Amino acid sequence: MPYFRKVLIANRGEIARRVIRTCRRLGIRTVAVYSEADRALPFAREADEAVLIGPPPAAQSYMAIEKILDAAEETGAEAVHPGYGFLAENPLFARRCAERGLVFIGPRPEVIEAMGSKLASRQLMRRAGVPVIPGWDEPLPTLAEAQRVAGALGFPLLLKASAGGGGIGMHLVSSPDELERAFDSARERAQRYFGDGTLYFERLVPGARHIEVQVARDSHGAGVHLFERECSIQRRHQKVIEETPSPFLDAERRAALCEAALRGAEAIDYTNVGTIEFVFDQAGQFYFLEMNTRLQVEHPITEETTGVDLVELQLRIAAGQPLGLAQEGIRQEGHAIECRVYAEDPQTFLPSPGTITRMELPEGARYEFGYEEGNAVTPYYDPLIGKVITRGATRSEAIERMIEALRGMRIEGIKTNLPLLLAVCQDASFQSGRYDTSFLSRPRSGQ
Repeated sequence: MPYFRKVLIANRGEIARRVIRTCRRLGIRTVAVYSEADRALPFAREADEAVLIGPPPAAQSYMAIEKILDAAEETGAEAVHPGYGFLAENPLFARRCAERGLVFIGPRPEVIEAMGSKLASRQLMRRAGVPVIPGWDEPLPTLAEAQRVAGALGFPLLLKASAGGGGIGMHLVSSPDELERAFDSARERAQRYFGDGTLYFERLVPGARHIEVQVARDSHGAGVHLFERECSIQRRHQKVIEETPSPFLDAERRAALCEAALRGAEAIDYTNVGTIEFVFDQAGQFYFLEMNTRLQVEHPITEETTGVDLVELQLRIAAGQPLGLAQEGIRQEGHAIECRVYAEDPQTFLPSPGTITRMELPEGARYEFGYEEGNAVTPYYDPLIGKVITRGATRSEAIERMIEALRGMRIEGIKTNLPLLLAVCQDASFQSGRYDTSFLSRPRSGQ
């Protein structure tokens, strides 16, 4: 018997298609919700049922909690998969699911809430013995207080929004003058985007590597990690290329990192699939950055190297069943890389909406795309149109297969970042594994 009879997917595009695929394999019926802008997208067609929930703006459709829950009730869904983005890390949504008799496929609302606050999560992880980036773990209510604390800590510092994410509300301040210029705008932007203007300081970690650990815990107290993902190829704090295993870690560092992630997940009694993100400094010391209480965009590379279907694992845990996995039984084989394909100008990085007039995806790679040829990419949502994933017995083989896939892809009618992705994969520093989060902000060597 499947974990659920029917699941509503409170999301769109490629992640909705990804969840549908696993549900179909397991014999679970699916309900898609879609906005008027997404009526023609594949996910709405591929689900067993599809419900129109509103006009294109996300606030009136994919963020409209009661409309989504009404659709679940009307279609007889038992559970809701939030995907990532939109309502995936919204504790109110998780609570409203429970109040309306629906299983939320994710952790408990109070855990989402605690991890959604960068200040609270830092304090929790510190108490669990997980290293945390040095900084100031108290709110900065006024510019005067911020200036006093900065004077004690020393510049440069990152001024960050406690409720922030994806680099929004983050400012690098290198002097008292820069702090004075940034403080009010950072607070106002955090309030506007997240409804919470709380700010705090973290010390800048120069030359950092951004590495995350995939964890999973069931409601019976059992937990495992599924190794790490290297996410240091970023632009404006947004990931562009991810790989696993990390070329930076040796066996000892990997074991210490994964053990710390499991310790952190256990300390907060985490349930379901989640990701704990860390930064490594140039000396090899790692620090907790944040926890994402949902499935990650880059989850396919973990699936490719472990053979574990992470969506099925989410469903299994949400249904109250044991993990069905033991740590010693999880093996990582080969190497996998993911490139995110965005509808954006590769020179200016501005979004490039329009209609895809041609899409050719060559064989030899795994593709997770939310669009097909003939679909319109609208300006209402994130410009991610899909992901390409390659696997090889070695890292060099995975890179070679990625280069071949990127060279063979044809996407016309819109601009994409394919040229950038190809340039990175051909870069000598990337191919040698010697890169950090500043890679895309500096000149690249040829190959």
